[in-house]
Amino acid sequence: WYQRRVREAVVSTQSTGSSGINAEYGDSLHLSSMNLALLQGSADIVANGLYFVTFNQDATSLAVGTSTGYKLFTLNGHDRFDQTYEFTGEDVCIVERLFSSSLIAMVSLSAPRKLKVCHFKKGTEICNYCYPNTILGVKLNRARLLVVLEEILYIHNIKDMKVLHTIRDTPPNPKGIIALSINSDNSYLAYPGSGQIGEVQVFDTLNLDAVTMIPAHDAPLAALSFNSSGSLLATASEKGTVIRIFSIPSGNKVCHFKKGTEICNYCYPNTILGVKLNRARLLVVLEEILYIHNIKDMKVLHTI
Repeated sequence: WYQRRVREAVVSTQSTGSSGINAEYGDSLHLSSMNLALLQGSADIVANGLYFVTFNQDATSLAVGTSTGYKLFTLNGHDRFDQTYEFTGEDVCIVERLFSSSLIAMVSLSAPRKLKVCHFKKGTEICNYCYPNTILGVKLNRARLLVVLEEILYIHNIKDMKVLHTIRDTPPNPKGIIALSINSDNSYLAYPGSGQIGEVQVFDTLNLDAVTMIPAHDAPLAALSFNSSGSLLATASEKGTVIRIFSIPSGNKVCHFKKGTEICNYCYPNTILGVKLNRARLLVVLEEILYIHNIKDMKVLHTI
């Protein structure tokens, strides 16, 4: 659903010359990005020229990577995104903006091991880094920039882009499943600790220390997401019917969604593809259905 709606919006923008994309949820929801790993199984997306789409950290800006470059859209009011910038010249498969700044991190499909960090308003390249394998994801907050490879994680200092720490020999993570708190004061990183079970490793990217290991699920992980303060972590597994929420940094379980109770348990009809939450809402993404929960009592407010 998500891929189809964004593709339709971008195609509509290109064909009509309009500079806007309707934003159904305004700034209340953060949707998952489509990374390079997902493109391998999405021939229809590639054929239509749409490679990547994601919100920035506070959901005020949308970045879209295409076969010819990337576009940036800014939230205008609560129901519309207006195009504010367009870059052409490369097939951009990952593009991440640091909040509403001019800092952009991008990866091209033709050079998937190379990360470019640019000042898009000045049109200048700040730096670039080459990695030993394909970049599967890039995450940023105001303190750190994280680069995800299948079995290595690189933690950069956002101020000078120097590599501060490398986490090597992580369990194979071909889908680039990762979460970085957008709160630079609680700059926690979560990544899979096992390829066989849903174990989550939590790492403090400020102090460069391992924090805790969370045995979240019996099946391998499918999705990870912090809330805006970095105090809660939502997880889902490949089994696809249970979401659990943990307190960070303790790793204690706060609640879970599974068949059995009225408020904190919910059984979904199909596999969970992604979860996102902020202070007001929890979004659960299935293949053709979206569930929007109220974060206060976990009740389903709306389904699409």
